[in-house]
Amino acid sequence: MAQKVNPDLLHQHWVHSHEEDTPDRRVYRPASYDFPLSRGRTSFELKPDGGLVESGIGPTDRKQKVEGRWKLEGDDRLALYTHDQAKPSQVLKIASADADRLVVETGQA
Repeated sequence: MAQKVNPDLLHQHWVHSHEEDTPDRRVYRPASYDFPLSRGRTSFELKPDGGLVESGIGPTDRKQKVEGRWKLEGDDRLALYTHDQAKPSQVLKIASADADRLVVETGQA
């Protein structure tokens, strides 16, 4: 049975902490976390009003931002909608979430 995720814990800017990944889990930390140097990191900000800002590394190594919306589906699925799409661009199955660490499964959600 899935553990219910507190949506209030998700309201922040999450940055991929690839150093902590395992073969079946991806780890995100708050933007304020003291990350080791890295060439670039992907991230997403989950706003309390349901707004989403995804940041990635563009083709010229500059950050690219995409806006959209997010919602928690069921107890443990984070659906990310970019632009005005009707279907989510990504659905992340949350394995665990607390104020300083978000872990998602890398398999099919």
